[in-house]
Amino acid sequence: MRGTILHAPGDVRIEDRPDPAITAPTDAVIRVAASCVCGSDLWPYRGIEPVTEPTPMGHEYVGVVEAVGGDVRRIRPGQFVIGSFFASDNTCDICRAGYQSSCVHREYVGAGGAQAELLRVPLADGTLVATPEAPDEDLIPGLLTASDVLGTGWFGAVAADVRPGKTVAVVGDGAVGLLAVLAAKQLGADRIIAMSRHADRQKLALEYGATDIVTERGDDGVARIKDLTGGLGAHSVVEAVGTQESMLQAIRSTRPGGHVGYVGVAHGVTLPGEELFYSHVHLHGGPAPVRRFLPELIDLVTSRSIDPGKVFDLTLPLDQVAEGYTAMDERRAIKTLLRP
Repeated sequence: MRGTILHAPGDVRIEDRPDPAITAPTDAVIRVAASCVCGSDLWPYRGIEPVTEPTPMGHEYVGVVEAVGGDVRRIRPGQFVIGSFFASDNTCDICRAGYQSSCVHREYVGAGGAQAELLRVPLADGTLVATPEAPDEDLIPGLLTASDVLGTGWFGAVAADVRPGKTVAVVGDGAVGLLAVLAAKQLGADRIIAMSRHADRQKLALEYGATDIVTERGDDGVARIKDLTGGLGAHSVVEAVGTQESMLQAIRSTRPGGHVGYVGVAHGVTLPGEELFYSHVHLHGGPAPVRRFLPELIDLVTSRSIDPGKVFDLTLPLDQVAEGYTAMDERRAIKTLLRP
């Protein structure tokens, strides 16, 4: 099969790789119908995370089941499925509490590289969710977002305790931030403030339910949020970047007693203990337990209640994956969808 390999920062290639096989009786192998480039893929692409050896890339996927192991009971060949970037058994105490991305048996599905024609998915019964029927072609982008960025944005909003009538601020205008805006709208937020400097992303944020746009960053961004909220700050803030500046901006934009949901993969983030102590701000986040939300999100997409697939503003064949990375790195694209 063909698959994406990152050899060094800025060096992404399509190569012939061995077809994945069933290696455990709980595995499934799927033929990938669509995958994509994630903002977190840009960390090693930019050299911010070390690249020490050729690495398969991609952890977001939808596709059709080709084969299953002998212990797989729920998932069958021929089904169209969506799964999380972390495989989980969905039965352990941690999974039953709703934190499948910390399953005691979790495995990183992306280790096999989903930006490829085929993908092995461990713990298939607990990880994969099948659609009721083969989806219409135009629904595939939206279903693909459920594999990560929609589920992550949704978890960010849930972790930030978004509720009807609340004011929400979203730090970050990538795909996760934009879909956190969509999630906040679906969860009933009264006011949604999107922090963005880019006209195309501002437009989509407004379409997804943002009521206000803040273009300032850092301390200026915090001051603007305070101005918009009577000096108090937002009830709920979603942090969807993962930098020191974005985390502090999120915390400082939150009113006492408010909640920050942080879902940006943290790089170099340290928290000022004394400031946090006196802020009375709740912090909750981490790798999104996408599997918790998949049935609801699949239903929302297939019923056409939401259209999260609009975050894909560039679609390329898998052979042109390098351009997909470059376009996102240069901010010419919000998110690149890849078709084998």
